[in-house]
Amino acid sequence: MIQTLSAPAPAPLYVELARSLEHLIEQGTLRPGHRLPSVRRMALQRDVSISTVLQAYTLLENRGWIEARPQSGYYVRPRLPMDTPEPRMAKPMAKPSAVGVNDLAAEVLSLATDPRYVPFGAACPDPSLFPTKKLARILAAVGRNDPSLLGRYAMSLAYDPLAREIARRYLQAGCPLGHDELVVTTGCTEALNLSLRAVTKPGDTVAVETPAYFGFLETIQSLNLRVVEIPTGPRTGICLDATRDALANHDIKALMVMPSFSNPLGSNMPDANKEKLYRILAEFDTPVIEDDIYGDLHFGERRPKPLKAWDTDGRVLLCSSFGKTLAPALRVGWCAPGRYLERVRRLKFTNTLGTPVVLQKTVSDFLRNGGFDHHLRSIRRAYHHQLHLFSQAILRYFPEGTRLSRPEGGFVLWVELPAGVDTLRLHREALKHHITTAPGALFSVKDRYKSCLRMNCGVPWTDAIEAAVRTLGELAKKQL
Repeated sequence: MIQTLSAPAPAPLYVELARSLEHLIEQGTLRPGHRLPSVRRMALQRDVSISTVLQAYTLLENRGWIEARPQSGYYVRPRLPMDTPEPRMAKPMAKPSAVGVNDLAAEVLSLATDPRYVPFGAACPDPSLFPTKKLARILAAVGRNDPSLLGRYAMSLAYDPLAREIARRYLQAGCPLGHDELVVTTGCTEALNLSLRAVTKPGDTVAVETPAYFGFLETIQSLNLRVVEIPTGPRTGICLDATRDALANHDIKALMVMPSFSNPLGSNMPDANKEKLYRILAEFDTPVIEDDIYGDLHFGERRPKPLKAWDTDGRVLLCSSFGKTLAPALRVGWCAPGRYLERVRRLKFTNTLGTPVVLQKTVSDFLRNGGFDHHLRSIRRAYHHQLHLFSQAILRYFPEGTRLSRPEGGFVLWVELPAGVDTLRLHREALKHHITTAPGALFSVKDRYKSCLRMNCGVPWTDAIEAAVRTLGELAKKQL
């Protein structure tokens, strides 16, 4: 029997309504600050149900077009000028380099939890954004219902119900994984460490994006590896031509990359680029360690597929955790290491035996009760709103000529100040005002980003936060 293709189904009414309002905002008919009709009035105007209007408004809010104001209604949000310049891409490295990470990273991380300081340095979200009370109740129930979990070692490499939940969520993201392919780790940091150890030995060379997450550089240094930095754009991620050139000219044993909302740039690789990157890696038979920790924090309608979705021969070691989305303190992460599964399993056993089952079960029970997706929608809206407010304030208070990234997910901004500003010096001056920053020197083994810094926008916007951004801008202007 021959099957014929049916016409694509029309978009739901709420999506059509959202698109029409989005078009009016883009045209300028609805301008920033304008109040949208009430839900009831809009329903009457468009001859749709109240539920349809609520869904449309929620969609527009999630995508950053409008904002809800308590007791007031929905308003069009101000947007950044489209001509705002973005940070520039670095040049390729001529040869591999040893990694020398100084005490600056330790200082930034240690001050992240000091309540006396405004935490613009470490990429740590504010605890108020997480469902801590609900998690505490689940954790207490897990211990109460099975106290023996507290009295025995965690010998298994993954708590089966949790592994199944993680695999199910990746299937929804277009990346089929078997739950038995996962190793549950103590946070994403351990997953990255185990993955690097599985594919390298001391003295090998590893390629990373630049600017690179300084945690990558610290892990590389701890394993006595060398590094090649590959230029990365603030929108579409790692440069494919530069990646091919690096693999052709250097004996690179692995690539470390954040395709979805990289830290610190916030770049998001298009699917076509991910597919091309995978083909290049396959051509040179190079394994890739993918950090997917920000993948669930997208602002658009769809979660970006991880690079692992194109993996046909097991060369992608996918790493992530719940640290940025649910519970940083529980330290529950995972690795899907593909063809390196047995190596990672052995390394995990010798490293920490296993991740505590009581913590895995707590996260698993939260995921299984259906509240995680609702929480994700809430935290995405918060991050998106905070990034927008930070961006506006930086453009308002920082020196003229400042360049700014425009991430479509996550909660960090990459700021490139005019050439006369030294952000390491700015960091020292800001500490005197009890403000922490992450200077550009942290994100490269070379002195590439002297005038750049990364801003943590995972803190709720308040008058005190705005005052701190203003102070940073004033300190930067003094250097000019």
